[in-house]
Amino acid sequence: MTAPTKPLREAIELADGLLITAGAGIGVDSGLPDFRGENDFWRTYPALKESGLDFYDIANPVSFHSDPRQAWGFYGHRLNLYRQTIPNAGFAILSNLAKRMLNGAFIHTSNVDGQFQKAGFSEMQIVECHGSIHHLQCLDGCMDDVWSADDFYPKIDDVACQLISPLPLCPHCGKVSRPNIYMFNDMGWINKLRITQQARLDQWLNKVERLLVIEIGAGTRISTTRDFSERQGGFLIRINPDESKIPSHVNGISWPMGGLAGLQLLTDMLEL
Repeated sequence: MTAPTKPLREAIELADGLLITAGAGIGVDSGLPDFRGENDFWRTYPALKESGLDFYDIANPVSFHSDPRQAWGFYGHRLNLYRQTIPNAGFAILSNLAKRMLNGAFIHTSNVDGQFQKAGFSEMQIVECHGSIHHLQCLDGCMDDVWSADDFYPKIDDVACQLISPLPLCPHCGKVSRPNIYMFNDMGWINKLRITQQARLDQWLNKVERLLVIEIGAGTRISTTRDFSERQGGFLIRINPDESKIPSHVNGISWPMGGLAGLQLLTDMLEL
């Protein structure tokens, strides 16, 4: 067993709050794709390769205006996948670590998959800074409303990446609805849920005096989560197999490994 460094042990023993910051890498050990490169993306969605569309093209409000059935082919497939996926053991490790803290834990994630909720974390302790695929909104943003996607069960032609069941419609105006997700070049995202979540996180942070931050699988391609982690102070544990470096002004350690492997190492070190 590898012995923990003195700064790491002290940071964990003294911490009174755990901030979990997570990017797509935390879901890889659950079998979820992270779309790190075009080849990985097109391997999952070959029909989009044939159409010459990459992740930036389909994860864009324009795709819902130009071909809503194809756009929902992509997002409907993801919605079904996330509903079927079982969170990996790393989520339980984080939950157990949070129980050691006086103020428990809060999550800040750029993921839209709802895996933290599925793993048992409360909605009241999660910020989904890019929204959630489990909520819908009007494509035109009418009424500034957001509603649950629980009643939407998309049927997808995976080969063609097309929605073959009826399109989800806005209950107010009857037009096509879209996921309540912040997409690329997105001026129409309704961020009311994120604002409420962030306010709860701010209140929690005001109570915490000695913060421990554990960041899992957050890359530089979309750096929202990494930037947020580095601004919080406290002690940062960055777990990332390819991009683990920590800036010199940030107090913490970096582990160049996958999320689950890093959390299991932490468990072994501390005998959680």
